[in-house]
Amino acid sequence: MVDPWLTIIGIGEDGLAGLSEASRKALSEAETVFGGERHLALAGVGSRGRPWPVPFDAEVVLSRRGEPTLVLASGDPFWHGAGASLAEKLDAGEWIAHPAPSTFSLAAARLGWRLESVRCLGLHAAPFERLVPHLVRGARIICLVRDAKAVGDLARWLTERGWGASLLWTLAALGGPSEEIDQHRADRFAEDVSGNLVAVAVQARGTQGIPRSSGLSDDLFAHDGQITKRPVRALALSALAPRQGERLWDIGAGSGSISVEWALCGGAATAIEVRKDRAANIRSNAAAFGLAHRITVMTGTAPEALAALDPPDAVFIGGGLDVAMFDVIWSRLSMGARLVAHSVTLETEALLGELHQRHGGELMRVDISHAAPLGRYRSWEASRPVVQWSAVR
Repeated sequence: MVDPWLTIIGIGEDGLAGLSEASRKALSEAETVFGGERHLALAGVGSRGRPWPVPFDAEVVLSRRGEPTLVLASGDPFWHGAGASLAEKLDAGEWIAHPAPSTFSLAAARLGWRLESVRCLGLHAAPFERLVPHLVRGARIICLVRDAKAVGDLARWLTERGWGASLLWTLAALGGPSEEIDQHRADRFAEDVSGNLVAVAVQARGTQGIPRSSGLSDDLFAHDGQITKRPVRALALSALAPRQGERLWDIGAGSGSISVEWALCGGAATAIEVRKDRAANIRSNAAAFGLAHRITVMTGTAPEALAALDPPDAVFIGGGLDVAMFDVIWSRLSMGARLVAHSVTLETEALLGELHQRHGGELMRVDISHAAPLGRYRSWEASRPVVQWSAVR
């Protein structure tokens, strides 16, 4: 590191006493110090201090480029902090960082939890629904929250969804002389909490949570009947082979059930749906599963709606495929990208047969029947057969 102009320091509730010698030296030499008002007070920087703009804007720091500048953040600046937002805009030699223990580390240390098995979430600027994929019996979760009021809101949110028996710890001013830790039960929470609260820990007790296998129950989704049914959806996701960080195009998305299950695997999805009412259902489902930040909904038709999109890692076409659409989509795919298409019509089935002959892959027909009443007895009730073609570019 050659003479960096920016130093990013993590500071805790113990203020200057908890800083390393290198952090104190950088603090004394900085001409300008940015941070939250609480951070600036803890560091005692006086007139050199500049409170963060609200909302946060990295440009105010970048405007000081070349001058000795310091940024104060809570704990570890690179875990739900400003560190990465700044570093990604700088060259490696422009900055240096001195992190302190994160709020997550301090909370786990106070509760005796193995941090590697705890889900750590930033809910100070995100909806509580982000908890949904992580709520299973016995799960341990540490959340950063917006303010003291958010604790009561979180307790009510958990209770309304069947998690009222969960244990909930409020953790305020961790690592400082005013540290406070209290244990509560979510459905009995009715207390005033310290205004400087920063974290809540949850040990989940309640319903089973959502399973992580492919093919979630259709009842979990808002839909008008236009939904890839559970068994067929499981087959589609198996062929799509979702991986962490990958991008899906979900064309003719209907309810968005494919997008939701893809995003639950850690990917991101762009759901394209021509009908506005169905697009609204997709948004509702994305929000309910805590995945609105991973699912982008576009109202339009393919291939026109695809023009401005970056190439995906996988494509799912639930119906309506024609030659023109396929040619555009196939030409946009990178080598190794997967495409899965379904058909319930003879015309599209014939097209899938031609594409299989031309491009290879796997072509299969799925016939599914369910037991249903027939007078005093039961009989098999057949669903429409579905033809699936899957191929790798």
